[in-house]
Amino acid sequence: MLAGFFMTNFNGTILEENTFLSPQNRGYAYGDALFETIKTSYGKILFWEDHYFRLMASMRIMRMEIPMNFTMEFLEEQMQKTLEANQLLKSSARIKLMIHRNEGGFYMPDTNDVSFIISVKQIQDDFYLLKTDFYEVDLFKDYYISPSLLSTLKTNNKALNVIGSIFAKENNLNNCLILNTDKKVVEALNGNIFLVKENVIKTPPISDGCLKGVMRTQVINIVKALPEYEIVEDSISPFDLQKADELFITNVISGIQPISKYRKKIFFNDVSRELLQKLNVKIRLN
Repeated sequence: MLAGFFMTNFNGTILEENTFLSPQNRGYAYGDALFETIKTSYGKILFWEDHYFRLMASMRIMRMEIPMNFTMEFLEEQMQKTLEANQLLKSSARIKLMIHRNEGGFYMPDTNDVSFIISVKQIQDDFYLLKTDFYEVDLFKDYYISPSLLSTLKTNNKALNVIGSIFAKENNLNNCLILNTDKKVVEALNGNIFLVKENVIKTPPISDGCLKGVMRTQVINIVKALPEYEIVEDSISPFDLQKADELFITNVISGIQPISKYRKKIFFNDVSRELLQKLNVKIRLN
């Protein structure tokens, strides 16, 4: 991609990225917006069906009016159009697809109609690589997630994640794990959490308040097909982390990120390595 060459798709029109949004934009003013972070590899949009159906379900929960033309094919075409405008059809990229309710009103909106913005950024890894660099996490206990349907959505309100990320940087951590109001481990700042103990792989249930992650779903489905492992969706306590053989974080950009250290415990990455290989095979076959 050409240096400094960035174009954004606003409701189907390609604009320069420095085009200003109105200060009355409801995503900016009230966090009245949803987004999907999507990985592409040489123009191939990974796990697009899962992203699409999560987005549609989230829009219904947010009482947004879903336009008749918001089909999988239409939005995919708009993403491809944006990749092409940024000369990213022959590399890998990170797409952010944002849906915001149209401006007007205060807490009570004047309309439930929506607009969309698609932005893209080039990334280096075409497939998912096992990252073996030292990766330390700890708990972020300043604020907690209150479990509900809203906590499972990717909305524009990510204050907890922002403050948690600053806390991680201040304490020389690579990431933090978030707790819910019941003091259960829910997720990491940027992805879902999995725990491995012998042949059991456990991840928190959606009812605990974690994001319904697209990569979380992929990993669960991969593990279900492996007879040597059992996948369990159950609450995880901070004490469970200390007893685990392995911990890893999942999201669609990194894939599977093994955790090296939590408190004084050092972890292996054997299961992470195996699942990552299966994930890349799945991508090549689809």
